[in-house]
Amino acid sequence: MIFTSRRRQLTQMHWTATVAAVSSLVLLGACSDSDGASDKRPAKNAPPVTASSPAASAHGSPENPDERAVLASYDAMWVEQMKAYRKADATGTDLEKYASLDALGKFRIDLARMKKAGTVVTGELGHTPTVPDGVDTSGKLAKATVSDCLDLSKWQSVYVKTNEPIPLPSDQPRRYRATATAEKWPNGWMITAYTPHGNQAC
Repeated sequence: MIFTSRRRQLTQMHWTATVAAVSSLVLLGACSDSDGASDKRPAKNAPPVTASSPAASAHGSPENPDERAVLASYDAMWVEQMKAYRKADATGTDLEKYASLDALGKFRIDLARMKKAGTVVTGELGHTPTVPDGVDTSGKLAKATVSDCLDLSKWQSVYVKTNEPIPLPSDQPRRYRATATAEKWPNGWMITAYTPHGNQAC
């Protein structure tokens, strides 16, 4: 009984981290960076993401070049995020090129929790991002909101030592909403915040 209880606790702790992360990602419990600091400085090495990026054309090819560029940066962030989740470590990835400190801080906290729990992810996390309200150019920096529907049907989390799969909580929707905010910095669009809505099916 003690073992079973401990196992259940570890499983729930894992999904509070990864599902959170992968919203991050399924966020059953929202994570935030430790000090709440926000980095508004553009990354010097952040490459410009152009509308011609292959990732940008994968989601309905919006007519507005800035919308396509927003989606390209968002997709690029996801590619790097998945690299990190597959090894519970952001080392060697380019996450910082696409996510500012606030968003990046959440990912790093989730990765640290995954590493402590001895878990990584396998499979693929499907998503279908859009920019439903277009790009707001009225301020000093152009901004946009990304709306996404995450699909966990091919997503799997496992224990590193045993390769044993960890089941999703029974009340977790297999498809749920997530939103992100993006700003157009001098070197390209950056994801400045990420909010999963793990209890909102889509």
